[in-house]
Amino acid sequence: MPKDELFDYVVLGGGIVGVSTALSVKTKHPEKRVLLLEKEGSFAQHQTGHNSGVIHAGVYYEPGSLKAEFCREGLKETISFCNTHGIPFEQCGKLLVATNALELERMNKLFERCKANQIEAEILDQEELHKIEPNIAGIGAILVKSTGIVNYKLITKKMIEEFESIGGEFLLNTKVVNLEENQDQIKIITSNEKICSKYLICCAGLMADRVAKLLDIKINFQIIPFRGEYYRLKKQHNSLVKHLIYPIPDPNLPFLGVHLTRMIDGSITVGPNAVLGFKREGYKKFNFSIKDTLGFLSFRGFHNVLKKNFRSGVYEMKNSLFKRGYLKEVQKYSPQIKLNDLKPYPAGIRAQAVLEDGTLVHDFLFAESKRSIHVCNAPSPAATSAIPIGKYITEKATKAYNNLT
Repeated sequence: MPKDELFDYVVLGGGIVGVSTALSVKTKHPEKRVLLLEKEGSFAQHQTGHNSGVIHAGVYYEPGSLKAEFCREGLKETISFCNTHGIPFEQCGKLLVATNALELERMNKLFERCKANQIEAEILDQEELHKIEPNIAGIGAILVKSTGIVNYKLITKKMIEEFESIGGEFLLNTKVVNLEENQDQIKIITSNEKICSKYLICCAGLMADRVAKLLDIKINFQIIPFRGEYYRLKKQHNSLVKHLIYPIPDPNLPFLGVHLTRMIDGSITVGPNAVLGFKREGYKKFNFSIKDTLGFLSFRGFHNVLKKNFRSGVYEMKNSLFKRGYLKEVQKYSPQIKLNDLKPYPAGIRAQAVLEDGTLVHDFLFAESKRSIHVCNAPSPAATSAIPIGKYITEKATKAYNNLT
């Protein structure tokens, strides 16, 4: 690549959000030069490649929030993209199962949120639940028929092909080590070379806060990694359920609880839990990074979030260390699953933005400089919502680009 090249837009990050954004920018501006950078040797290697593959309907989210709007549109657009490009998916539906009186009360409130979010859902009593899922124990459930399953790595791969076919460019194995912004351009210093662009879009996921700091953007959050650990059921249980089976979540906790997920390959996974990760990109059972660990230990927000969620954090850690505790969570609604049915399966890492006061950021969060925009928090269901997120970022980036002098 010639040293004097100047790109119009550079997109940093090769997960599904970054790839969708690059495709959206190039589609909107076919005359502009758009470059996508990824530090790994292939795309979708982190959050995108380690998620449950669910096409979410948006049951849980605050009505009117970006997350709720993106998810509702994302479900439609994801399915449309799959149909257009022949990507396998299945709208198997989702059941949120109540197993006691408290969960039944929470279930009814969650059903009201479904209606507020314009999601088609129905309440099932115990008999109706048993009729459609005889292997699931519960006293009631919410059925959301539109929820589906897919392989998001395949979607990302097809997006890259589309991006390249319309003139988009990309570089793999290209790690950004520094950024410099002046009146005329952004200089992106990588491990291999220096790249110049009029505008920069950062979709850096687990490294979002560190990339923003390279431009001295003032932020009041830090990314805290949470490991989501999964098991896979033995093959003989692949026909155990027809739907995705979720517990009724505790509204005071940020995560959804351990669930049964039918995968597009026919297997069933169990999980995830949510335990503190000691390495931002640590997918093995025991991972540790001095830099990552000292980073969150020195952050006031981590200590505040620890105080607010200490009991649940200890409980999650205990279940991570002792499989019987994890099994107990599953047996609430699927009592026939036994300890030796839970087989190893790769973990995922959730990039959770935490504010200095200990608040977990639940919606999308952005930061900007004159020549850059940073996606600082892209919470689940970011994969489902990747196409509308990409269009939203494109609009913001286009407006900023057009205002450049």
